[in-house]
Amino acid sequence: MKNRWSWLLLSLLVSASAQAQLYKWVGPDGKVTYSDMPPPASAAKVEEKSIGTGSSVTSGLPFEVVQAVRSNPVTLYTTSNCEGCASGRELLKARGIPFTEKTVSSDEDIARLKQAGGTQQLPFVTIGRSKLTGADPDEWNTALTAAGYPATSKLPPNYRNPAPQPAAPKKPETKPAAEEPAPQAPAERPPAAGNAPPGFRF
Repeated sequence: MKNRWSWLLLSLLVSASAQAQLYKWVGPDGKVTYSDMPPPASAAKVEEKSIGTGSSVTSGLPFEVVQAVRSNPVTLYTTSNCEGCASGRELLKARGIPFTEKTVSSDEDIARLKQAGGTQQLPFVTIGRSKLTGADPDEWNTALTAAGYPATSKLPPNYRNPAPQPAAPKKPETKPAAEEPAPQAPAERPPAAGNAPPGFRF
C-alpha cells in the first residue's frame, strides 16, 4: 500500500513539473537569474521555457511585453499607398509594440478583414479584443496602455517584427491530375453475310 502511494505521489510531481514554467532574466546588476517565479518588471532579456519540453516561448523580450503580447496580441491591417497605414505602423514601432501586419489587396483579403471585424477603411488594428479603424494616435495609445503595453519601447535594439503577410494567404497550387485517355470506341463490325456471325466475312 505504501509503495502504491509513493508511485502516485511521484506521478503527480512529474505531471506538475511537465507543465511548470522556468524563467531566465538579467537583473540591473547584470546578474543572470533562473526561477520558476515570474521576474520583476525591471528585469531585462527575459526568456521563458516550459520544463520538460525545452521549447523557448519567448527570447530576449522584457517580461511585461511578453505578458501583454500573450494577453492582447496586436494585428495591423494595411494596404499600399495608405498614409494612415504608414502612420499607424510607425506609431507601433516607435512605442515598441510587437505586432503582426496583414496586407489587404484582394477580394479574399477583404473578406478576411471583415471577418476580423474591419470595414473597407484602413488602417485597421486589433489589440486583443479592441478593434480600431483609422489612425488616431490618442485612441491607439489609450488602447495599448489598457492592454498592458509599456508607454515607451522596451524592445531590444535588434528586434524586428515579422514581414507583412497577405490577410488571406494563397494556398499552394496543386497540379491537376493527369487526365486518363478516353476509352476508344470499338471498331464497327461489318454487317453479317447470310447466317455468319457479326464481324465474320466469307
